[in-house]
Amino acid sequence: MLRELDEKTGNGSPQPFLPQPRHRTLLGWLRLIVALAILAIVLRSLVIAPFNIPSRSMTPTMLVGDYLFVAKWPYGYSRYSFPLSPDLFEGRIGSGRPDRGDVVVFRSPAEPDSSYVKRVIGLPGDSVQMIAGDLLLNGEAVTREEIEEFAEPVENASACVGSAGSTSRIESAADGSLVCYTPRYRETLPSGRSYAILDAGDSTADTTEEFTVPDGHYFLMGDDRDRSADSRFTAEPGGGIGFVPEEYIVGEALVVFWSTDGSARWINPISWFTAARWDRIGTGF
Repeated sequence: MLRELDEKTGNGSPQPFLPQPRHRTLLGWLRLIVALAILAIVLRSLVIAPFNIPSRSMTPTMLVGDYLFVAKWPYGYSRYSFPLSPDLFEGRIGSGRPDRGDVVVFRSPAEPDSSYVKRVIGLPGDSVQMIAGDLLLNGEAVTREEIEEFAEPVENASACVGSAGSTSRIESAADGSLVCYTPRYRETLPSGRSYAILDAGDSTADTTEEFTVPDGHYFLMGDDRDRSADSRFTAEPGGGIGFVPEEYIVGEALVVFWSTDGSARWINPISWFTAARWDRIGTGF
């Protein structure tokens, strides 16, 4: 058989079969684009989605300019898990629920079209209260210890020391820039889970009434306690969030995949790299 093949080709060796190149048609490209779009929607809805941090309410855990991935699967799914929040079903599908200390992305009851990020402090049935800046959970004070001050660059003194009761202080760095120092504490929940918070002195929410979290709701707070409109305040557009229904929770904050200090300019590609906060990338919660 080999002899016959050699005689036919005339060069002493069999010729390999080479498949003809395929040229994708316009319809083929459209099908590919639609398939990729469907895959992206499925991944964003059911697995993971990107979000960015536009405000400082979660400082020092998260900084303005952080971009993070949010995991969808830990808490199950609601209509707010999907792009455009289609009214497909009520409630939540799946058994997973947030625990105290989790950092979650959610929709505010007052502004369901906007996404927010806070830390879970109170579960359904818990009582939560603030007294002189101390957090009380179910009648017991949550352990808090002072740690190293949090330092951040600011443009002017008013951005640091905003009120007469502020405990933040401002200093000039060697290059003439201004640095704001704010007292930082490590708060430890009864479960042993701990995280850093900022306390910049007296504020309107340092002492509150005692809140009892209703069934199917959560009490959420920002880590920057004096600059966070959270569950301590009544839900209203541009203001507090009140108790957050579990249906409004989108997912659990997972990891920072990009971070920028805001100094980048589109017309200057080099600034895209100099503005990056490389030490933030990979930070988990």
